[in-house]
Amino acid sequence: MSETDLTIRELRQRFADRSLSPLEYWLALEQHIEAWEPIICALYAYDPDAARKQAQASTDRWVRGATFGVLDGIPATLKELIATKGQPVPLGTRATELAPATEDAPAAARLREDGAVLFAKTTCPDYGMLSSGLSSFHHLSRNPWDTSQNPGGSSAGASAAAAAGYGPLHIGTDIGGSVRLPAGWTGTFGFKPSHGRIPVDPFYVGRCAGPMTRTVEDAAYAMATLSRPDWRDGTSLPPNDIDWMDLETDLRGLKIGLMLDAGCGLAVDDQVRAAVEAAGQRFEDAGAIVIPVPHVMTRAMLDGLDTFWRSRFWGDIEHLSAERRSKILPYIYAWAKGGASISGADAVRGFNQTIEMRKSCGRLFTRVDAVLSPTNPIVSYPAEWASPTNDPARPFEHICFTVPWNMSEQPAASINCGFSRSGMPIGLQIVGPRFDDMLVLRLSKAFETWTGGVRSWPTPPVR
Repeated sequence: MSETDLTIRELRQRFADRSLSPLEYWLALEQHIEAWEPIICALYAYDPDAARKQAQASTDRWVRGATFGVLDGIPATLKELIATKGQPVPLGTRATELAPATEDAPAAARLREDGAVLFAKTTCPDYGMLSSGLSSFHHLSRNPWDTSQNPGGSSAGASAAAAAGYGPLHIGTDIGGSVRLPAGWTGTFGFKPSHGRIPVDPFYVGRCAGPMTRTVEDAAYAMATLSRPDWRDGTSLPPNDIDWMDLETDLRGLKIGLMLDAGCGLAVDDQVRAAVEAAGQRFEDAGAIVIPVPHVMTRAMLDGLDTFWRSRFWGDIEHLSAERRSKILPYIYAWAKGGASISGADAVRGFNQTIEMRKSCGRLFTRVDAVLSPTNPIVSYPAEWASPTNDPARPFEHICFTVPWNMSEQPAASINCGFSRSGMPIGLQIVGPRFDDMLVLRLSKAFETWTGGVRSWPTPPVR
């Protein structure tokens, strides 16, 4: 195993016994990134010089025994939408007027407080409004498993960076699946915690931040740092005393729903269905009671969400000049223009469908303790496509397994559960009750232990 594949636990041990310093690790990682980055284009504002200085400062703290926190010396990236002081936030689009952010967003502030080495932002599509690596501002991000394929999104660069081994920790955001969808398509672990568990700024309905890693434990390490409250998020949960590293669990008697039909949207690929059914059998073999459960989404809910988001997004961009609007990715602009003709009453009716999603999810969780489902309905799609349908008239057909849990504010994760015949990863979604983030992490850790996790990650092509 290469030094660049070390987990957070392994890195902390090596830093402590001085067999590897944060600076030595960073220099090895820097070479690894240089081999991959021209091909997958996962990063924005990459600053290796600043990273070397941060890594040297961390090395000095480890020598003195005066580290800041559990992530001291651990390289990390933040999705471009997460502000870092002094750097512009392009929002993935050429339409943005670039200006340095005046302060760190909550996730960035928490990572700095704990001494993490922040070396880059990661790419996203325009305004984070696509599940794709396509952007009018950034280079096209590609999937390391097959660079002709899409890494998903909107945390596209974060998922590509995690799969390619750009260090153990990458932070994405998720309002309809933007952490879990790309995690599923890249074989990584993506965790969307309960709404408000990780503060975000700006905050709004359904928006969460979450870690994207290669292992469940690496995500758990990050949660201790990221879950500290921040007044800027009005939905931020109170301080917690959760032991995020307590990942052992007994599944005997746990009632788990197996959802194989999303209720609307794209049909589930047979290979995806088979992998998720096999995953459900593993839980049953461990003593859980696994029962088939119906979908929580309906076509009315999905169409209502589309109506609301078109209207909301049009309100965000209608003040832009025609010249600036013309710089938005055409797919997104074509979708957004539909919002111009939506009445206020229709927009509200669309928003009300998010409440129906919440009710539907709550009703299901009166019968089960957790839910398993596919993360993504399909195996993969071309890198150049804006979405799995590549059709702005059908923008949300792929999010029907993921979006309801944002609206219901419940924790959910994607973990690899196998590979397609074409060699692409398949994601299993694990959902828990509102606020029971630890149940999702424990179930994920159990599954990772049974399968051994992903044993062989992509390597940079020889150039």
